[in-house]
Amino acid sequence: MRKFLSLRILFLAVLAFLVPAASRAQVSLGVSIRVGPPALPVYEQPPCPQEGYLWTPGYWAYGDDGYYWVPGVWVAPPRIGLLWTPAYWGWNDGLYVFHAGYWGPHVGFYGGINYGFGYGGVGFVGGEWRGGHFAYNTAAVNVNRTVIHNTYVNRTVIVNNKTVNRTSFSGGPGGINARPTREENSASHESHIRATSMQTSHEHLARSNRANFASENHGRPAKAAMSRVNTREGNQQARIGNGVKSGQLTPRETSHLENREANINHEVRNDRAANGGRLSSQERAQVNHQQNNTSKQIYNDKHNAKTDHPAQQHNLKEPHR
Repeated sequence: MRKFLSLRILFLAVLAFLVPAASRAQVSLGVSIRVGPPALPVYEQPPCPQEGYLWTPGYWAYGDDGYYWVPGVWVAPPRIGLLWTPAYWGWNDGLYVFHAGYWGPHVGFYGGINYGFGYGGVGFVGGEWRGGHFAYNTAAVNVNRTVIHNTYVNRTVIVNNKTVNRTSFSGGPGGINARPTREENSASHESHIRATSMQTSHEHLARSNRANFASENHGRPAKAAMSRVNTREGNQQARIGNGVKSGQLTPRETSHLENREANINHEVRNDRAANGGRLSSQERAQVNHQQNNTSKQIYNDKHNAKTDHPAQQHNLKEPHR
């Protein structure tokens, strides 16, 4: 599988080089594999943490170790007036092809996937730009109106299906049967901006956390959504992930560290829920203190005499790529 994935990436890279420079911004090439992504998990949307932030739904990405979940998160757009077209998996000639998300003046085609929270499969009904400010449709997205005041309610755009389709790919056996609308085709020819550096960092951090992989969570990630990109938490998870891969952390140490991180995350969620999506200065200090203690524990566990011998032996046998 890895050899096939590498060949596909090489082919797509050569193809991207051959595409004329003027049109590369409109081309969204990604990996292609033979196994479809898991179903979309069911999760609650955290409240918008700051006015002007837009919701970007979670999705299944793919790495050397299989599918991993990239949590949905509120992010700042690269500039005023832009909307997010979510990433999606499509079917093409026996392969599942990843189409990266992008920013643009209008929402384009995202495979007809029902990501929820305003992304029902076509367009986006969770809000709209009004001048230089984004107005949130609280019938579709989670916004604390005591913190964010630029809101409105439009329930006519919400489709209340009794059965929610959680299929995460478009086309092929069992996939969503969707074709681009005229408006989506028009949006595909507009100027696009790729995911911001914060979004890219968010995906990389998700990949570093073993708990996000479908092989670990069986399609049910423990943290399917976040209020904002959490760099500190992501760095901690990356350090744990590196310790597991290198064999410096034993399974027991890993479980203990993951539980500590999960408890901190749970406490933060509860505090934000009680305070309109924000943390007080005292709560932030407490979280920082807990993360500092966890950071020290990660260091101690990685540098003690305990190791995961099977993982280290596997690394010695694994060829460098």
